[in-house]
Amino acid sequence: MATSDDRRLGMHVPVTRRDFINGMAVGVGATAASLSLPPGMADLLAQDAPYPPARTGLRGSHAGSFETLHALRDGRFWEAAGTPVSTGEEYDLVIVGAGLSGLTAAVTYREARPDARILLIENHDDFGGHARRNEFTVGGRRIIGYGGTQSIDSPAPYSAEAKAFVAGLGVDVSSYRRALDSTLYSSMGLRGGMFFDRETFGKDQLVIGDVRDPAFREAAPFSPAVRRDLGRLYTETPDPMPGLSSAEKKARLARMTYLQFLTDHWKLDAGVLWPFQTRTHGLFGVGLDAVPAQDAFGLGLPGFQGMGLDPAAGPGQNHDAIRYPEADDYYFHFPDGNATLARLMVRRLMPQVLPGTTVEDCVTARADYAQLDVAGRPCRLRLNSAVLRVRHTGPAGGDQRVEVTYAPAGAGSARGLALSTVRARAVVLACWHSVIPAICPELPAAQKEALDYAIKVPLAYTSVLIRQWTAFRALGVQRFTSPRFWHRSVNLDFPVSIGTYRHQTDPAQPIVLHMTRAACQPGLGVREQHRAGRRELLATPFDTIERDIRDQLQRVLGPGGFESARDVLGITVNRWPHGYAYQYNSLDDEFWLKGTEPPCVRARQPHGRIAVANSDAAAYAYTDAAIDHGRRAVRDLLARA
Repeated sequence: MATSDDRRLGMHVPVTRRDFINGMAVGVGATAASLSLPPGMADLLAQDAPYPPARTGLRGSHAGSFETLHALRDGRFWEAAGTPVSTGEEYDLVIVGAGLSGLTAAVTYREARPDARILLIENHDDFGGHARRNEFTVGGRRIIGYGGTQSIDSPAPYSAEAKAFVAGLGVDVSSYRRALDSTLYSSMGLRGGMFFDRETFGKDQLVIGDVRDPAFREAAPFSPAVRRDLGRLYTETPDPMPGLSSAEKKARLARMTYLQFLTDHWKLDAGVLWPFQTRTHGLFGVGLDAVPAQDAFGLGLPGFQGMGLDPAAGPGQNHDAIRYPEADDYYFHFPDGNATLARLMVRRLMPQVLPGTTVEDCVTARADYAQLDVAGRPCRLRLNSAVLRVRHTGPAGGDQRVEVTYAPAGAGSARGLALSTVRARAVVLACWHSVIPAICPELPAAQKEALDYAIKVPLAYTSVLIRQWTAFRALGVQRFTSPRFWHRSVNLDFPVSIGTYRHQTDPAQPIVLHMTRAACQPGLGVREQHRAGRRELLATPFDTIERDIRDQLQRVLGPGGFESARDVLGITVNRWPHGYAYQYNSLDDEFWLKGTEPPCVRARQPHGRIAVANSDAAAYAYTDAAIDHGRRAVRDLLARA
């Protein structure tokens, strides 16, 4: 893949920790203690041990988690597969997928039927789905980061059911104000900023502040035309659509991108979009070249101040672009994001895995993965096992069962891929909707077509452990965007302390940086951008990503004393080619604009003893959707029992 990295390959790149591990032949009896390593490196060598949260390198959809499913998708899997062999196991419920929705389904089923035998099957080597926990250890101290679902958060109010479920896990969302040190960074004078790269602007320059500020616009290396048009955008109040009602204006805005709105209606230089382009990456996975102008209005972007638009939602508008007052109060970030929710559910189902009784001790507890799949226990969770077929067996009625075929860990053999089967009274498909038609071909054609519509949003959440963050303080920056690099945003970690876990307040001590990439491809339609982004994430090797990370951090933070070779201690790239649930877009999804039935409604219908969950079932990329539809799937099964 040709990226901006290719123009930088001539730069000197120091040997990294991963280069060191992969490239050095260590003789028998050699130990980390006998090697001359940079400070903290000996601790980090242990992170390649079996404990999943502490693994570094390419994580998320890691090697081994998707290859058999891709072969199934391409129609070449069964040719090489061996004959499935029954394990002899039978369960009341089998759940395909141990993400937040699958775990919610397991807890909900156990609440309704306390004696039920439940098996969760997960193709990744960790539970929680996109709620992924990253751990680093340096100087004997454990530092936690998040590699996926960031927070208990939603632009719309949580349902009463999702709220009750979260509270039932012991989470007091209102306590977040006590957990967050909200003034830590501001008390040091740290603010947001934007990095202007030399490839685009002729020189590297970090500018602190916001584009709304005239001082920022003067300091930034914008062309005179862009600087002039940005000033117009924030100070003038024209109505580009005179004579139309608010509803009529919104209907037009829903059918054009924000880029088109600025260039066609405001007649602004296209370069004006550059400071805003990444603003919607974290919400929609694409930039403002592919986001409806109506949603840009809801997000508070400039250009609409003279139009007299009603702030209420317009036709087909995403909830992401509307902020409800309650949503700001119902927010909570754990140090590992929503991985703590997954851990709380695993503890509820299998107390042997995570010792302790409180939310606070769950944050710091070390999970015992050997306890996840123990014979004879009422609930089991089987990792590294890709489900490849789900089908009803026997006549319909009281004795009918569902057979689940999967490839267990280490399933390869000289005769092909060895497969196993288990039987269940019922199954919840809590996996990605796009994979369900391939693993459950007996579903009605119309339902499979609706499931196929649920393309995922590709993204990467990267955790980088650095030796100290004095460079951030020296430069006066807490977070910055840099649109040219592979990662478009970089943030110091949330200053959250819970229980015995304390966030570092001393800039001379290690901290985790959170870096994000929405794998979008400007110039394509929304859905085509997601498909192209998925291919890009799968094709980009770790060393290319690491090189870009080091280059980016060095160029932005170097003037503050940062040295990449010295200060980067560990990198975990959480790669999600099949990332968050696709949310309907009025530019590409006509049914969304018209208010007719969306595909997710048909996709989530139960079929015999099989029910469908996942946030895809709501076309809504938030934790409350995963919870709501995990519980709804169980209700569908219980109603049919």
